[in-house]
Amino acid sequence: MTVQAFDPREFRNALSSFATGVTVVTTVAPDGNDVGLTANSFNSVSLDPPMILWSLARASSSLPAFQAAEYFAVHILSSEQQALSNRFASRDVDRFEGLTLSRGPANIPLLEDFGARFQCRTAHQYEGGDHIIFVGEVIGFARRTTSPLIYHGGDYALAARMADALSADEEKADYSLSKAFLGNLLGTAHARLYAEVGAALDRHELGETGHGLLSALALEDDQNLSAMAAILGDDTTIVEAAANALVDRGLLHRQAGMLRVTDAGRDVLHDISNAARQAEARALGPLSESERADLKDMLVRLGRSAQ
Repeated sequence: MTVQAFDPREFRNALSSFATGVTVVTTVAPDGNDVGLTANSFNSVSLDPPMILWSLARASSSLPAFQAAEYFAVHILSSEQQALSNRFASRDVDRFEGLTLSRGPANIPLLEDFGARFQCRTAHQYEGGDHIIFVGEVIGFARRTTSPLIYHGGDYALAARMADALSADEEKADYSLSKAFLGNLLGTAHARLYAEVGAALDRHELGETGHGLLSALALEDDQNLSAMAAILGDDTTIVEAAANALVDRGLLHRQAGMLRVTDAGRDVLHDISNAARQAEARALGPLSESERADLKDMLVRLGRSAQ
């Protein structure tokens, strides 16, 4: 049987036509550190025994932790938790900082704010192309009456409707604090800007650690694994696995324990940077040059004041 070739980006766009809920999945790494990430690949599998599944990209820096974990927890987010979803999808942040946590089996972190929560024992792990599929046997769950956070067409459905309404009828609309909250507005803008960057990362099969390695080494070549782990704030084992994969793909060159970006690696970074610049240009298109400068200045000052 001949499989017809198709455009990966168009395939991704077609998949995004299916609306999904948003979850945060958590576990504990072998070194004892809490690990968590945003995922919308969650689904039910069986009622008897109770089982669920979700999948994680092979390029994810969190993959080794979940592959080694005996237990994990899936938290289905409510419509008021867009900021939490963005936090667990972001790099270079302490995703658990300031959160109220309890502990489940094997000391896995449990978020206390959720629409529903499932504590699971890892029952199976399956090869799924560029992802690993995790099947969990549910050993405990809790549910609250909330509206779910919905992801559709590369954006949060509620946030997208809210942003459109704000721009179309800002003066007449009466919004509650939760809808007009600056954090939600910034989160919506962040999600839209990074949708194209995320597509570029997926296109090049790069996870957070892989992209971080290429970006850091592009600024200063000839660094060893220990230096890269310190810069990225990741475990050395995770950084080494990502580096090995990039070396195998010809994006990094290793000699005498030192890493250097290859021409092919710089081409990948150039493509991702172009995606970021194009997304920014489209977002800032309606603004004048002075408005763009003012906006960036205000965001810089906001970031400093929030520290």
